[in-house]
Amino acid sequence: MAGRSVRAEQTGATRELILTAAERLFAERGVYAVSNRQVSEAAGQGNNAAVGYHFGTKADLVRAIARRHAGQVEEIRGRLVAEAGDAGDVRTWVSCLVRPVTGHLAALGSPTWYARFCAQVMTDPALYPIMIEESLASPSLRVAVDGLNRCLADLPEPVRAERGAMARHLILHTAAERERALAEGTPTPRATWEEAATGLVDALVGLWTAPVTGPA
Repeated sequence: MAGRSVRAEQTGATRELILTAAERLFAERGVYAVSNRQVSEAAGQGNNAAVGYHFGTKADLVRAIARRHAGQVEEIRGRLVAEAGDAGDVRTWVSCLVRPVTGHLAALGSPTWYARFCAQVMTDPALYPIMIEESLASPSLRVAVDGLNRCLADLPEPVRAERGAMARHLILHTAAERERALAEGTPTPRATWEEAATGLVDALVGLWTAPVTGPA
């Protein structure tokens, strides 16, 4: 019994080492530029088959990294959504989309790789569906999107979809660029993740509430 417990702890520790190494390498180099051998070596594993043994395919590894962060992000967003209640203003619901991401990155300390990892995955046609599927599994995200849509009921559906895509890109890549700057020690426009979130919320409120011109 004790032997099984020790093996389980060792397996769990090995998985965590692999996840950490893979997240960093994928963030810095791109997912398909990194081999399982490189991940294993970075994780301190002598067996080059360790990644496949513990996670299966590269897609499975990407999904495991995403899920590693999902719980903390969901916890923050769940709290913000509960505080929002039935709010009728765009800013409240935009904050529910932005601040769980920036709050989680702030809590991780520095350096982090999660934002850059997400940016790499979201630009890969083969892996993009994984991130979308994982996002759709978030109950609090669905509540936040529904709340935002209620505030934008007069916005034509095609425009709403277009701006939703713009908003996803802005959140994703703004966070990734700030994360990269922090890792490299270069100046950032905002001193903290909280301040960066405020600037991002300001920009997204402007995006969502901008006038509609032309065909819609």
